[in-house]
Amino acid sequence: MADKFYITTAIAYTSQKPHIGNTYEAVLTDAIARYHRLKGDDTYFLTGTDEHGQKIEDCAKAAGITPQAYVDNIAGQIRGIWDLMGTSYDQFIRTTDPKHERVVQKIFKKLYDQGDIYKGRYEGWYCKPCESFFTETQVVDGNCPDCGRPVEKTSEEAYFFRMSKYQDRLMKYIEEHPDFIQPESRKREMVNNFLKPGLQDLCVSRTSFQWGIPVDFDAKHVIYVWIDALSNYITALGYDPDGSSEQFKKYWPADVHVIGKDILRFHTIYWPIMLMALGLPLPKKVFGHPWMLFGKDKMSKSRGNVIYADDLARQFGVDAVRYYMISEMPYAQDGAITYETVIARYNADLANTLGNLVNRTVSMCHKYFDGKLEKKAPCESVDKELAAFCAETAEKYHGMMEDLHLADAIDAVMGLARRANKYIDETAPWVLAKKDDNRDRLMTVMFCLIEAIRQIAVLLQPFMPDTAVKIFAQIGSSCSSFESLSSFGENDITAVGTPEALFARIDEKKKLDELSAFAAAQAEAAANGKKTDAHPEGIAQITIDDFAKVDLRVAQITSCEKVPKSDKLYRLMLDDGEGGRQIVSGIAKWYTEEELVGKKVIVVANLKPAKLRGVESNGMLLAADTADGGASVVFVDGGVHNGSKIH
Repeated sequence: MADKFYITTAIAYTSQKPHIGNTYEAVLTDAIARYHRLKGDDTYFLTGTDEHGQKIEDCAKAAGITPQAYVDNIAGQIRGIWDLMGTSYDQFIRTTDPKHERVVQKIFKKLYDQGDIYKGRYEGWYCKPCESFFTETQVVDGNCPDCGRPVEKTSEEAYFFRMSKYQDRLMKYIEEHPDFIQPESRKREMVNNFLKPGLQDLCVSRTSFQWGIPVDFDAKHVIYVWIDALSNYITALGYDPDGSSEQFKKYWPADVHVIGKDILRFHTIYWPIMLMALGLPLPKKVFGHPWMLFGKDKMSKSRGNVIYADDLARQFGVDAVRYYMISEMPYAQDGAITYETVIARYNADLANTLGNLVNRTVSMCHKYFDGKLEKKAPCESVDKELAAFCAETAEKYHGMMEDLHLADAIDAVMGLARRANKYIDETAPWVLAKKDDNRDRLMTVMFCLIEAIRQIAVLLQPFMPDTAVKIFAQIGSSCSSFESLSSFGENDITAVGTPEALFARIDEKKKLDELSAFAAAQAEAAANGKKTDAHPEGIAQITIDDFAKVDLRVAQITSCEKVPKSDKLYRLMLDDGEGGRQIVSGIAKWYTEEELVGKKVIVVANLKPAKLRGVESNGMLLAADTADGGASVVFVDGGVHNGSKIH
């Protein structure tokens, strides 16, 4: 009978579109789930969205729509990105699902009836972005200790959960289950920072907003985020205090909760205590993965350094983005992403190492044997070394995957690709092909190479599923199981398919120029009031060296006219001290032509030309956002010479 394997992501909060760091968690979890399916485990993969809370109520109010309409939109975006990135979830739960809401009310009532929840009054500091409460000693200079943003003084009637009642029991559980919290450093953090100092009772209801699940026996209260959100892991399976489903009995407890390190406290302290209070077994493991940073900084809209997975996938392909996210994220330390590092790893690993290996091997099979292959056992030492390397790689790979060291596992697979490329250099098929009496030896070399590639494809399936399918098609094999790795050469290959490039090498300068132009076009479209799928916030925070590359110049507007068929765009002619330039700018809603002509402005002089409504624009004006959603152009004193550089 197959082993069961239940794995979950944290449910994504529906306040805004998820950036690539959020998407990493879904892809990481998907790779683990795919691995266990390939092992033959009865696997269930849960993901979804967290849709209640004050922040969402505020966002909906600002957007002029209902909270339900707001979360419907964001949840749709999240699910769309998860689908685009190939996440093979079995269920996508939403905390606004009526079934979930009903069971959460029952859970709250059960805990209240047994004395674990009581009514009181909360007075203290509250961080709206984190939806967390803090004491006077926890707040740092008036800011949230987790996110660093301002907290606000709060006083309201609330229900509280008796956390301290279960503290010793949780400490004992953690001591007896050393693998419960991973990595080890995260466990020490939870024990030393929260459990040993002593737990305070947890606020589990609110009265200051309405967008939440009502406490059915006290209508002015809504159930606060943690009982609502965390319960999704059991409500999705059919848990009910009055009698749970067979599916719940089959899959619970979870084998792994995959979460971001910033919400580890809620999943390793609050959640286990809730489960203890409900009389349910605890999850076997909670893995707090690190963050994906932009360079050295945490991604955030306020920093202006957000990258979105769907934008990146359009530029590089889904599997290439999946590969980058997994390979660049260490087990316990934060990973990093910039466009430059994505391109570098794409070219080095995917185009050169993997893509080149597959393409030239399949091409040689066609060139030397018309694409036909005969099964040949390794006979020379170099062949046996390659076969042994395949076996060693598979063994290491399985150990790394079981321990959730996915970056190491995918690096081992790429190491096998590098070893296969070395085998080509060692055997020199092009030399063997020059003599007819080397035909058998050449066939052995080709067969060994194709078998190594097949094993690479098998191991790549959890990480790059579409690429693996393409490799199997090119080498003419359907042997994709882990069991097929146990004996080198035991495959079904008799003829290879058509060689096709898996990953075309990227011209770095050209691609960076395209990305720059893309960001500029999105920014211009946003300034013109157009809705876009991509987000201009993806422009990264820059260093002083990066800033030095931007050529800011003073220029004087000499003429101004509307762009045909547009009521938002002006075609501006400017004297920039170097012969003049034309810029198209979306400021017509806020300035008349008379208000602009003769004024001196600051322009980005070295921006790549772009066409807007068919009119070429050579640069961009600097302007600031206004409180009413308009734009205010940055004007310069008339005494500054045209063409002067801004430093």
